[in-house]
Amino acid sequence: MKSGAKRVVVWGTGFVGKMVIAEIVKHPLFELVGVGVSNPDKVGRDVGEICGLQTTLGITATDDVDALIALKPDALVHYGPTAAHADDNIALITRFLRAGIDVCSTAMTPWVWPSMHLNPPNWIEPVTQACELGESSCFTTGIDPGFANDLFPMTLMGLCSEVRKVRAAELLDYTDYTGDYDREMGIGKPPEYRPLLENPDILVFAWGATVPMIAHAAGIMLDEITTTWDKWVTPTERRTAKGIIEPGNVAAVRFTVNGVYQGQTRIQLEHVNRIGNDAAPDWPSGHQNDVYRVEIDGTPSIVQETAFRFTDGSGRDAAAAGCLATGLRALNAVPAVNDLSPGWVTALDLPLIPGMGTIR
Repeated sequence: MKSGAKRVVVWGTGFVGKMVIAEIVKHPLFELVGVGVSNPDKVGRDVGEICGLQTTLGITATDDVDALIALKPDALVHYGPTAAHADDNIALITRFLRAGIDVCSTAMTPWVWPSMHLNPPNWIEPVTQACELGESSCFTTGIDPGFANDLFPMTLMGLCSEVRKVRAAELLDYTDYTGDYDREMGIGKPPEYRPLLENPDILVFAWGATVPMIAHAAGIMLDEITTTWDKWVTPTERRTAKGIIEPGNVAAVRFTVNGVYQGQTRIQLEHVNRIGNDAAPDWPSGHQNDVYRVEIDGTPSIVQETAFRFTDGSGRDAAAAGCLATGLRALNAVPAVNDLSPGWVTALDLPLIPGMGTIR
């Protein structure tokens, strides 16, 4: 047992969960007391084995939620599936909240700003009620939506006297990415294919929660939130981790979510996602490959690029580094979330989280 450590249960041993668990077991200020899984093939197996660690941990993965709650952890750190599985996520998270256990999650990214008008009541009210009953708190983060387009731009805005426009951009090469970008973004599809996120309401719902958050933080009420969507078709064959993209199909997309105030776009989220850094050469790129960039046109104007990398010789790519940072943001927030009053927690409610225990 680690003296004074926060006792956490982790739910989820997917890509992010595995990486975070490997870090928790080395961390002096967190103690892993339980791990929950939804995959029946993982139930009963040692978590060290599941996560590919060189040692067993003596913790057995379980799908018994009551047993995990009985451990009375300081928090559930939840790396469950995306909002496409909202009902399952809500059912699980609210059980912990009703039991008085705080939750820090990366799953339901529309919860980054629960007040967003597109959040359906049946996604919000059960959590609100569970927090009230259990006197517990629920914090959701991510990278984008999440800290790359809420914490980063709002922090930099605090260095300005005037902000004429703030843009937060994801500029990534998806060549080695295996997520569901074809159906959601249309990458790899013919240009006439209309992906899910090309629908403006779905795009704002999935990615736009930080736009009204920034507006709220700046003390303004937006006139409207608009979107744009552009496609780039490759003239040559492109190989990806998911297969081959044939000539004539989409190999890059660029979209924006725009917060309009007094007739002008003042807050903008932008994505440029490519297969190959040479794709869509006229679209924005970072000074390095695979970065998150914040641009503020203001007094003063500010540009910040953030690159996530592994320098440990593991060979893990930038996408994996960003995923680990996302998971660790949720973990490192646990002490602060424990100290807050019950209810929803957003980036605006948290103090500075410098990563206590990271220098050791």
